[in-house]
Amino acid sequence: MVKHQPLQVYEKQVFVSFVTGIYGCRWKRYQRSQDESSRWECTWFVILCSSFLLLLFWAYFWLMILALFHISLGQQLNLYWVHKIGVLATLLTTISGVIFVDDLWGDEWDILLVSLQYTAPFLHLGALVTVTAISWLVAGYVVLNIMLGIVMVLFIYIVVLLGLCLAPLTFTCPCIMDRHSLKPRPSIIGRRGAPMLAPENTAVSFNRALQHGASSLEADVTISVDGVPFLMRDHTLRRTTDVTKVFPARQYEDASFFNWTEIRSLNAGQWFLESDPYWTVASLTVKERSRIGNQTVCSLVEMLRLAARANSSVLLNIHKPPPEHPRYRSWFMDTLRAVQKAGIPLKRVTWTPDTDRGRVRGLHQTTSEKLSVEAIRQRGITSLTLHYSKASHKELQEYLANNVSVTVYPVNEPWLYSILWCSGVPSVSSDAPHVLRKVPYPIWLMSQSAYNFIWMTSDLVSLAIVIGVFFFQKIYLCVCCNRWRMSGMQNYNPEHIMLSAVARRSSRDVNIMKEKLIFSELNNGLSSTEELSLYPENGYVRYSHGGLSR
Repeated sequence: MVKHQPLQVYEKQVFVSFVTGIYGCRWKRYQRSQDESSRWECTWFVILCSSFLLLLFWAYFWLMILALFHISLGQQLNLYWVHKIGVLATLLTTISGVIFVDDLWGDEWDILLVSLQYTAPFLHLGALVTVTAISWLVAGYVVLNIMLGIVMVLFIYIVVLLGLCLAPLTFTCPCIMDRHSLKPRPSIIGRRGAPMLAPENTAVSFNRALQHGASSLEADVTISVDGVPFLMRDHTLRRTTDVTKVFPARQYEDASFFNWTEIRSLNAGQWFLESDPYWTVASLTVKERSRIGNQTVCSLVEMLRLAARANSSVLLNIHKPPPEHPRYRSWFMDTLRAVQKAGIPLKRVTWTPDTDRGRVRGLHQTTSEKLSVEAIRQRGITSLTLHYSKASHKELQEYLANNVSVTVYPVNEPWLYSILWCSGVPSVSSDAPHVLRKVPYPIWLMSQSAYNFIWMTSDLVSLAIVIGVFFFQKIYLCVCCNRWRMSGMQNYNPEHIMLSAVARRSSRDVNIMKEKLIFSELNNGLSSTEELSLYPENGYVRYSHGGLSR
């Protein structure tokens, strides 16, 4: 009984040997195969793709490149077991890391959507280039294999390509506009001063903000137990003062239950030098560090007097005392007395929340709630303070069209400042006024006609390249087939024509007919001094001529 093994004649294929060896640790030439990859190996290829998408340029980037080489060369996917373990471990580690980061910085995902809106035109061009580049692999795979599954691959590729070509119809980028329609540069509000350069809500922080071009100041106001408004963002004093050393037994107590004498005795600058929250302490001079280290908690009157001398406006976020607080009913009058004592004009003071409107006279009020235009008119509000993730381009245009002033916070990056500038936002609240002052113009601005020209041109070029690649692959295949037929199969590579031992076709007669067909074609090209022998147990062919064999 003859055992049927793959019939192969080997040629020197250094590149194929290199790729197959690294990818699947299959260095022996008889281990290479152009049979269809098993479903299990295809599953591992999908896992490899997932790891590649998650890791991008990490450890398995080059392994992904090798896998694509395997597909383009028609080699069987056979990932080495060590790589399988590594890919699986990397995939699980990455997923765990994403879950951890999402739990730790879940709110930061909002900026991803805003950045996609800003970079959409460039991402579209990049995706179009990528899909166009892989047309070579898709065309080669489709031309060589005409089956139902391959037709589905071609269909999916065409759908993706057409979807990318029409993608600009689905997004709107504020920076695609006429230069003459660009609104004035948004004014910058120092959010708690300049907290990247000095401790937040301190006198030195507000001074630094004004020095770096901030036109307004924003602060968080808390009422002490004896009715003195002071600046504190947190509910406790632990993070930004040395209350753990001065009043260790009261470190978890609400900041509003301290009197002003106790609050004034705390140091409010040393924590900034020790923790270095924005990695900026190294850039400070010795004099600046000494001044920061001696900062105390700033009162509302001090900050308002500083703003009055600089002819700046202020935005106050009032923290109402809890119901059991002694100043629960008088917090409004305490704040109003501080404003009057500072001598700042009331028209330059805006505060939130927008409650007690009947008691507020001469002061502007704003709200951090996202309201409809009708609700804003009913409340009599003329301004909104919104987080950047809540302010879409369409909504901003609606607010501005109805004479509603919008302040967006926190805006610390030049690209975010640029997109809001293009959207027509009149003011932004920033932790980094020293960064935004260096943005004299939007980072990029393009007219609609120019972008339409780039869009249509890139789509047409991409479609032309893809069609050309498919035609070239088809013509190249026809030329290769004609050469193979005209050569009488004398220089054929039986790695392209082999007897497969896979159980897909189990008929013994079919296997015998294949052997007879191959031997008849081979023997027609052999002379009387040439000999061809089959070694089924080893899976190779022996060829001899004039006493020499290989």
